[in-house]
Amino acid sequence: MKRTLLCLSAIVCVLTLSAQGIYDFQVKDKSGTDVPLAQFKGKVLLIVNTATRCGFTRQYSELEALYEKYHDEGLEILDFPCNQFGQQAPGTVEEIQQFCTLNYGVRFPQLYAGRTGEAASTKIEVNGDNTHPLYAYLKSQQGFGGFRTDSDMGKAMDTMLRRQDSAYDKNPDIKWNFTKFLIARDGRVVRRYEPTDDMSDVEVGIGTELNPVLSNIMARRSVRRYLDKPVEHEKLQTLAMCGINAPSGMNRQPWIVRVVEDRKLIADVTEVYRQANAEQVARDSNFKNMFRNAPNIICVCTPANGGGELDAGLLGENIMLAAQAMGLGTCCLGGPVRFLLANEKARFFIDKLEIPADYKLNYIIAVGYPDEQPQAKPRDASRVKFIK
Repeated sequence: MKRTLLCLSAIVCVLTLSAQGIYDFQVKDKSGTDVPLAQFKGKVLLIVNTATRCGFTRQYSELEALYEKYHDEGLEILDFPCNQFGQQAPGTVEEIQQFCTLNYGVRFPQLYAGRTGEAASTKIEVNGDNTHPLYAYLKSQQGFGGFRTDSDMGKAMDTMLRRQDSAYDKNPDIKWNFTKFLIARDGRVVRRYEPTDDMSDVEVGIGTELNPVLSNIMARRSVRRYLDKPVEHEKLQTLAMCGINAPSGMNRQPWIVRVVEDRKLIADVTEVYRQANAEQVARDSNFKNMFRNAPNIICVCTPANGGGELDAGLLGENIMLAAQAMGLGTCCLGGPVRFLLANEKARFFIDKLEIPADYKLNYIIAVGYPDEQPQAKPRDASRVKFIK
């Protein structure tokens, strides 16, 4: 019974956190005044748990350098002193602030825990029974990604913590002082940096989020769940124009684009798909149509005799990034194309697109208002090498 109650409590906690956003939390300043994080809306945030007697304390100077460089562009660094790791943040609130000011010239705000209505501020707890709700949320959004074991410090941290717990890397807990969370202007927790990560990597992340174009690129995800709401015609026009303004070799523009707004047409061809894939459709309780349930689709065609694929890919990327900037979701689809070309009963759909005889359907972009916010999957940076 006790175990069941604990499981239910954990589920409630997860559901509560998933319903919250970064701006729903509040903390305190050094005087004990409540500080709602909502006041930082529109800023890029770097949230850090710090300590004044840690091997990583020198990072204060690097953080201050980032603050000076990027603050006027919209960066805020929120410093949360924490005494949970080796008791390396001793002293009062006033003593900690004095140490940081005198030794590192820190100007970014130091913030603390404390209950609403209480005058006192206390050092934040990021793990354990008294974890501050803000940190419970941050950890739910970005788990532990591992230390850099290609560095001596990273190897040392991994060895030390693995001696204490051989499976320490399997949970999202904060592992040490100077763990950093990067928050986008719209409140998404986009990245977690461990204390052994290079500050140059942190700076790249900050610069990316401060730049609206780069931030849009990094935020775009493939969406596979959509609201039952068609995209407005004007927005679809905008997407098409962004697409055909992509570069192409010798400006040949070797593409044909068809934007499908006819929901009955989508429903009719989906019925053909449903009959041909009855078992698969039955397993998907959320199935609405064969285009990932999107209310609209954009069909991209290239020359039937080959060529134009690279240019068409640039067109599609323009469309998907423009959609991201407009609050829309997209997913590039190949499976439906194969079905449409192979199933004679679906021929009416191809005919309706009025594709010229010397062109072929290459891929389809599902587009609509997203009903999910997929997390980024890990990217393998080792695939990139710089030849100097």
